[in-house]
Amino acid sequence: FFARWGDMATWPEWNTDTAWVRLDGPFAAGSTGQLKPKGGPTVRFTIAELTDHSFVDVSHLLGARLTFHHTIAPTATGGSAVTVAISMSGPLARVWTALLGQGLRSSVQADLDRLAATAERDAAAASSGTTRGV
Repeated sequence: FFARWGDMATWPEWNTDTAWVRLDGPFAAGSTGQLKPKGGPTVRFTIAELTDHSFVDVSHLLGARLTFHHTIAPTATGGSAVTVAISMSGPLARVWTALLGQGLRSSVQADLDRLAATAERDAAAASSGTTRGV
């Protein structure tokens, strides 16, 4: 799951708000890239932090920073807890929150559900010896 989450070029396969993502280097702390939201302008971003169970990416908006904290952790039942915390900072944060906030709130769970289904399909295909279609 985490490997699929970190494969930013494939985000449009499960994130319905994203047209494309281009990472300028490896999936690593400090790497930069660009993403194109559907219906919006291209946005530059930075991977601010990366561990074996979480990453933080920061989108650089005009007058604001949109920060996504992505975390996956094991649960006591043998599953995983997946969380995404979104925050906005900067002088125009209130404006951007008014423009984007509701859309982000309403889409994040559905996107995570699609990501989980995609990761499960990848795992099933790997265990059966088939490869993922492009």
